[in-house]
Amino acid sequence: MLEHFARVFSEPGKAAVKFIDLADQTHRQTIVDREAGQYLGHPTTVLLEDGQTILCVYPKGHGKGAILFKRSADGGLTWSERLPTPASWATSLETPTIHRLVDASGKKRLILWSGLYPARRALSEDDGASWTELEAAGDWGGIVVMSSVAALRTGAGHYMALFHDDGRYFTRAGQDAAGQIAAGIFTLYQTISRDGGLTWATPCPLLSPQQANICQEIDLCEPGLIRSPDGKQLAVLLRENSRQKNSHIIFSDDEGQHWSNPRELPAVLSGDRHVGQYAPDGRLFISFRDTAFDSPTYGDWAAWVGRYEDLLHGDLGQYRLRLMDNLYQGDCAYPGVEVLPDGVFVVTTYGHWQEDQPPYIVSIRLKLAELDQIS
Repeated sequence: MLEHFARVFSEPGKAAVKFIDLADQTHRQTIVDREAGQYLGHPTTVLLEDGQTILCVYPKGHGKGAILFKRSADGGLTWSERLPTPASWATSLETPTIHRLVDASGKKRLILWSGLYPARRALSEDDGASWTELEAAGDWGGIVVMSSVAALRTGAGHYMALFHDDGRYFTRAGQDAAGQIAAGIFTLYQTISRDGGLTWATPCPLLSPQQANICQEIDLCEPGLIRSPDGKQLAVLLRENSRQKNSHIIFSDDEGQHWSNPRELPAVLSGDRHVGQYAPDGRLFISFRDTAFDSPTYGDWAAWVGRYEDLLHGDLGQYRLRLMDNLYQGDCAYPGVEVLPDGVFVVTTYGHWQEDQPPYIVSIRLKLAELDQIS
């Protein structure tokens, strides 16, 4: 596998990236949820301010179904039973996402999103002990609402959220005709909240029409947002859904008002549903589903370790990881990535981890210092 890896992920004139395989290190793996005969997938997570409590939401089904909810009080070492949820959560039609937001007065809220038309959201003001019912956020919708949410530097309580749609769910008209409309090229959208997530502006396209025209031969979606270490720049990693090219990246130097033209990423970062966090030493850990052409771990749960500058300059980074071996058609890895105060990463996703069995949800714990010791 190492020779195959070197052939696929080496580029002339660029420092080589090292391959590390953690798939057999079962001591790192903790089952979050599993149910005989039931598809469980597409989790997202949020870490609370105590640095140990992690909340996880996921659908009971393939990208849709009743939203299930669990909590870990010890940094992902153990997980609760399924927790009670509002009745409307059983009506979810999409992959849920969960985010922490804080308004200008310092009031903390959790916001849970359920997409398609209309996009709905639920709120918690007590760290997930209780929740509101799902309610429409506006007269609009989309797919994987919200892939990413980031605090903006334009003011306290200001946030930007990103998602995508292909014309079927963004408007009521599209939804009414969804049965007759085939899935089309994706449009990337962004929406702004200036009150800590209580209300959201009508979303607008992330890229200008001219930029979108540049990208007609590709199909970009699932935006994964990362802020530069100095806070001055935003980067968004994007799935390339036509499978004609590698994943892409765009940058903004003005808090999302304008974005650079999409640029193809190196194969080592080509994947679906990128989610990243910084380690205490400043290195960046990004988890995703491996979709690099001819990759020896194609369709598996993968990760990349490097620095923000590698994203900026198109360099290969330090490590390419296989976290777990997915056994069915690349159906895995909508990940949550959290980093604890001691530098432990807790990464959580679903996958077909056993032959001929439906997928279930697992979390893995690791430290970059441990990777540094692997020869």
